Amino acid sequence: MKTSFKKNNSEFSEQNKENPMPENLRTNSERIAKVIARAGLCSRREAERWIVNGQVKLNNRVLTECGVNVTSKDIIEVNGQPLPSQTITKLWLYHKQRGHLVTNHDPEGRLTIFEDLKSKIDTRLISVGRLDMDSEGLLLLTNDGDLARKLELPLTGWLRKYRVRVHGYVLAKDLEPLKNGITVDGIKYGRIDATLDRQQGSNAWLTLSFREGKNREVRKVMNYLGYNVNRLIRISFGPFNLKNLSAGELEEIKSRVLNDQLGLSKLKKIKQKKI
Repeated sequence: MKTSFKKNNSEFSEQNKENPMPENLRTNSERIAKVIARAGLCSRREAERWIVNGQVKLNNRVLTECGVNVTSKDIIEVNGQPLPSQTITKLWLYHKQRGHLVTNHDPEGRLTIFEDLKSKIDTRLISVGRLDMDSEGLLLLTNDGDLARKLELPLTGWLRKYRVRVHGYVLAKDLEPLKNGITVDGIKYGRIDATLDRQQGSNAWLTLSFREGKNREVRKVMNYLGYNVNRLIRISFGPFNLKNLSAGELEEIKSRVLNDQLGLSKLKKIKQKKI
């Protein structure tokens, strides 16, 4: 594996106690899509699509039903290849650059984050949610599709925070409706805490925080208020912060920090096989 990314995680204090990841012995049965996702091939939803499309074999028979449980004794193949051995679940912080798409392949040939990541790491990564092409900042990446799905869910209660530049003159009172949530084009958006940081010429800088990220939420709610977003930077996602991570830089989270910061009492424990 290439080592062009940081691993020190100096921003996390030593108050995080050692809490090693549990082993995944798979002695109990689990849904097959979950097992495929944890192997790092794809997200759980993608695994379910592969199953429905007949791309998965279980014990040498093509499987088309997603609601099947498997154990360590079962033999799973995906697209004719044995399921890779499960590796330690890892999480990375990545500073997405503006103009890059969060997708594995773009038919129009536009830049994608995964093309950029090929020069930094050999591991197949899955994004936790997305940032649109014109947005930048913190993006969480993992090698575990099941973990990616869990962290995307609003049930985690993780706060997402953005620095937003809008065109126009903004008054603090103009942002107050966001505190109670608003409905735009039939879509209800929950509470958004918004503060006016400063007016800079014909633009204003704001900080927006909310717990449930919907597609292009910031742009849509600000447009509803009459402001056009011309820069959007995610600065934090849950306990993880962008801080001094340079554009395009990748940083691996230490396993003990990952285990502590995820709040495993709220999520199901991340079961892993040591290698």
